[in-house]
Amino acid sequence: MSPRRTMSPTIHVAAIRLDAPSTDADRFIVGQDPEGHWVAVEIRGRAGGLFRSRKDAVDYAENETDHRPDAVLLSGDRIELRI
Repeated sequence: MSPRRTMSPTIHVAAIRLDAPSTDADRFIVGQDPEGHWVAVEIRGRAGGLFRSRKDAVDYAENETDHRPDAVLLSGDRIELRI
């Protein structure tokens, strides 16, 4: 038998959007999807994309938030971009 690998749970954009306070300025979560692609997602699901690297995803999120401190969160859990 091969050892079983456990993956972090997937955070769905719909769940992120529902939990986001309406007064929050644009904020992004950056992480990997279940296939290992890098993803940046605005917490209300209004923007986001798939990226080749973590750096590309973070750069995109930082540019979209005018480089505000604490506007980009890195997730250790899997996240999913739904279109």
